[in-house]
Amino acid sequence: MAINKKNSSSLSETFMSTYSGMVSGVISVTLTLLLIVFPLICNNSYRDILETKYYFYRRCTLSMLILTLLFVLIMTAVDFMEFKGMHTRYLLSKIMPEDKKSPLFLTDMSVLVFWLSSAISTALSDYPKAAFWGNSGRYSGLLLISLYVVSYFLISRFWKPGRWHIQMFLFSGLILCIIGITDYFRMDILKFHEVILASQSDIFTSTIGNINTYTAYVGLIMGFSAAMFALEEDPLKSAWYYLCLCISFAAIIMGCSDNAYLSMAALFCGLPFLLFRTPRGILRYLVITATFFTVIQIIHITNQLFPSRVIGLESLFLIIVNFRWLPVVVLFFWLLAAAYWLFVKNPDRFSGSLPCRFFLGGSKTVRLWAALMAIGLAAACFLFFDANAGGHAGRYGSLQSYLVFNDSWGTSRGYIWKKALELYGKFPLSQKLFGYGPDTFGLLTNEEILTEMIEATGLIFDSAHNSFLQYLLTIGLAGTAGYLAFLISSMYCMVKYGRKENYIFGALFAVACYTLQSTVNIDLPIVTPILWIMISIGIAGCRFTKTAPK
Repeated sequence: MAINKKNSSSLSETFMSTYSGMVSGVISVTLTLLLIVFPLICNNSYRDILETKYYFYRRCTLSMLILTLLFVLIMTAVDFMEFKGMHTRYLLSKIMPEDKKSPLFLTDMSVLVFWLSSAISTALSDYPKAAFWGNSGRYSGLLLISLYVVSYFLISRFWKPGRWHIQMFLFSGLILCIIGITDYFRMDILKFHEVILASQSDIFTSTIGNINTYTAYVGLIMGFSAAMFALEEDPLKSAWYYLCLCISFAAIIMGCSDNAYLSMAALFCGLPFLLFRTPRGILRYLVITATFFTVIQIIHITNQLFPSRVIGLESLFLIIVNFRWLPVVVLFFWLLAAAYWLFVKNPDRFSGSLPCRFFLGGSKTVRLWAALMAIGLAAACFLFFDANAGGHAGRYGSLQSYLVFNDSWGTSRGYIWKKALELYGKFPLSQKLFGYGPDTFGLLTNEEILTEMIEATGLIFDSAHNSFLQYLLTIGLAGTAGYLAFLISSMYCMVKYGRKENYIFGALFAVACYTLQSTVNIDLPIVTPILWIMISIGIAGCRFTKTAPK
């Protein structure tokens, strides 16, 4: 009898391993396609790049769902015949976390609120078909939202984390960045610019398309590679991540899009909360900062050497490269990093000095950085208030284009944001809660403000150019609150459980960089699927480390 029990236990373990392995295998193949092929796939230059990537993502995700359901049905039937369904019940129990006090539970509940609000919004919309398919906008209707949510639950629950997926993401991202850099030099190695108007040539790049969308994708790569470099101890892997970071810095600067500033702000303001706890982390942060200014300096020198070959920098990056002391800044940060390296080699000599203790890192150093960030934010708010309500815009010189908020601010984003809030204020209660329908912003503006919009800006907006404001009008307050809670709680989970696996922090900073830049950008199925993959991978890692034996 003991032998039979032992054999039964062995069969059960084998079955369970096969059961979960098949599902995880399907998910891994899908992730491979989405992390390598999806960013690079194109069909007819930039003319149908949105449709090409949307349909590729849709086919991959639907195939993953169908194959997973097929395997589950087959294995469930076998499980009930041989083991009375005990393995199926176990897998079903993994769909929701057992501990409702866990932040993972809040993340799951938030994304369900986001999806349910989108479904209600579609049902209540005046354009339910357009709201479902999203074909009157950017294909971001209920169907795409549903695919995001389904893929999140599948990956975060049933995918066994594989670190090689990280390398695939960075490798394909490196190719994408290099193509973008060659486009900055007007090399057009893909010959994509031959079929678009010459006047639009400089605003489309790489295998992504519009420069705003391109820099959003590069921001994901930059955030991921920066965190991985900052935390990696292996010299060879560290060198690989540093290479990815350098190229992503160059690519995002040469992308010439203002949303890049927000991705960089998320990176440089957020990293110290992770790194300033140890001397090694502070040193890596100094190296990252020195590298960033070095890349800008190299780009500036290159622009001077080949002025007729490059697109050229604009806005804030142009202000930085024209700063006469930029070479001094570069030298300062490299010398500071070298001096700090010498300092931490023998910290005991300075351990009695209170200021030096702050330089060695720890919770007090992090709190000091938090205080500096609070002061910086207060100063930024004062400048914004002074330039607008105070009427002192002239004193800020070239920065006033960023500080003065009017209809023309941010390529007429000021106008459409103001009008979007006015339209939302006119909504009845049901629409305030659930919106006009997913991805129906263009239908709403065409109905309500089309003539005024064209007269005021010369443009037709089918998006709010702010992902949160877009969701507020299309899926309402309930859906936007669910989306915000999902982003915040997922990032909190990555902070809480990310200490054991560096790639979780990589996903965290990729999400943070994307989220901040999305306040001035559009969520498109060209880049947004990678955001959801980063969240899903990060949460899968959190669950894995949370349940792994200590």
